[in-house]
Amino acid sequence: MSEATGARASRGRNIATFILLSLVWGSTWLVIKDQISVVPPAWSVTWRFLLAGAVMLGLCAARGEKLALPGEALRLAAVIALCQFVLNFQLVYAAELYLTSGLVAVLFALMLVPNALLARLFLTIPIGQRFLIGSGVALAGVALLLAHEFRAAPAGMNVIAGIALAGAAVLSASVGNVLQASAAARRTAVLPLIAWAMLLGGLGNAAFAWMAAGSPQFDPRPQYWLGLGYLALVGSVLTFPLYSQLLRDWGPGKAGYNGVVVPVVAMALSTLFEGYSWTALAAGGAGLAMCGLLIALSGRKASA
Repeated sequence: MSEATGARASRGRNIATFILLSLVWGSTWLVIKDQISVVPPAWSVTWRFLLAGAVMLGLCAARGEKLALPGEALRLAAVIALCQFVLNFQLVYAAELYLTSGLVAVLFALMLVPNALLARLFLTIPIGQRFLIGSGVALAGVALLLAHEFRAAPAGMNVIAGIALAGAAVLSASVGNVLQASAAARRTAVLPLIAWAMLLGGLGNAAFAWMAAGSPQFDPRPQYWLGLGYLALVGSVLTFPLYSQLLRDWGPGKAGYNGVVVPVVAMALSTLFEGYSWTALAAGGAGLAMCGLLIALSGRKASA
């Protein structure tokens, strides 16, 4: 295989990964809303990542991956666990107590900004002109989507508290993204690193949940357990290793554009399953976001 052919194949795999991640994570927002309807968010996050971490370690063992990590890699896994799988998700689930799932999803579209800035600051990944132009267009679309979601938010909803929680989640996730694209992460195989990060994240979530919400709590409904299985196996085990590889290949900035597509997917699924009604603001925002995405990802190199 020639170098040019290999590059095209790699780009094709990355684009397919990007689309898959957008579709799966776009669907998880509907499931998360049900997960926190009865069980405290802290315990729902705990069950998700304890299950996901255990399955990931089993998958690594089945593939013959080396499970033991050197000290540097294990410390990195612990920090990724804290940022990506504890703080990020605890804050996201808590934000959904105050905001609609659509608004939280839209706020996560802003992650492309801290992703790109942190990557430039700590990984010296350049920010290309196409990325800047595309980001400007996409952020204009995000602003329209935010305006739409604010209008649709139920009366009396504590929007400020929800935005603060979601904003903190975005920053925490961005730090986790940059760590996964770092030189230290590249020295470690993706699957074992993410497996240990998930399991450590599950244990960290359990400690927090016990302190914040008391003893373990479950929801006996089959719908809850099916949703938990979907979030753990499809929304975590399948997606996070793929996303970690995409962060290494594209850099946190361009990979972070996943967050721009996810709310549009979530809104489309809500149209199918929840009777969501599109407005001119929502349609215009989604259109601008997609145009910005195409502009930003049209360059040959994965700068930003």
